[in-house]
Amino acid sequence: MIHVLIERIIADSMLTTYEEISRKTLQNAYISNGFISAESFANTEDIHRRYVMCKWRTQKDWNSWYLSRERMELMNSIGPTLQQPEKISILENA
Repeated sequence: MIHVLIERIIADSMLTTYEEISRKTLQNAYISNGFISAESFANTEDIHRRYVMCKWRTQKDWNSWYLSRERMELMNSIGPTLQQPEKISILENA
């Protein structure tokens, strides 16, 4: 099992738009092969900084979702709401 930490910094005045698209993205991930779970977090000191922590059965499953046409289309919608590109970290239990 792997964990994927996604960090996003939302542009000013785009929070509502980001939240709508982010929910849609997670809903689509839920039905992807190898998806286990996900949680979304907001930084308590910076409302524009958001994190998504998701668990996947394997890195191959994550890569399939990450490179899927469906995710790319959703990311084309999320991209304009971000101040900078998202940062993704792949983590595993030590």
